[in-house]
Amino acid sequence: MNEHGQPIGLPVTCALPRPRPAHIPLAGHWATLTPTRESDAQGLLDAFAEDTSGKGWTYLPDAPWISLADATAFCRMAQGSADPMFYTVTDRAGVISGFLSLLRIDPGVGSVEVGYIHFAPRLQRTPTATEAIFLLLSQCLDDLGYRRFEWKCDALNAPSRAAAQRFGFAPEGVFRNATVYKGRSRDTAWFAMTDGDWQDIRPRYAAWLSPENFDDKGQQIKRLQDCG
Repeated sequence: MNEHGQPIGLPVTCALPRPRPAHIPLAGHWATLTPTRESDAQGLLDAFAEDTSGKGWTYLPDAPWISLADATAFCRMAQGSADPMFYTVTDRAGVISGFLSLLRIDPGVGSVEVGYIHFAPRLQRTPTATEAIFLLLSQCLDDLGYRRFEWKCDALNAPSRAAAQRFGFAPEGVFRNATVYKGRSRDTAWFAMTDGDWQDIRPRYAAWLSPENFDDKGQQIKRLQDCG
């Protein structure tokens, strides 16, 4: 309560602004994130070619790539972008399998979003994909002291909504008619994880990502939500 008897938020004890994330490689056991470069174009084109139906592009603002020129133009844009800040995802064998980004970076309040995610079919629901998200969470919430980490998606994108909750993001509602893309209206579903949430969630990631949690065929022994 303040001096007027009105309820107010808790005081912020961390120093603001927080540092801006450095656009540097991030490496784990399963995944490596490197700043997206024009030289990644062929690898990304090959990865997304596995999606022969093109359904992986439905909820992205971009049209499906049909040529190396398309991939190169995107990578050239990503290479020069500070927000979104794009990363290319590679697996333990060094194979490129997708990209994702940090965006809406707001050091003044310690808030950042993960988005513009496009994973090839071979990357989806793998430890490499999970660790890619973990590496960004750890960089922002552990190393840089951010207070809030967001995930937003088209409210009709059921796989993205399910992934957000599997990764530990809490649903915060739907913003109706929030934007327009590809000539159609988008309601945006909001999810977020706070620094306080992360303290409980981080050990689950560490336990799930441990090599001991996978059998000799690479199948998980425990689900992420069952680890603790």
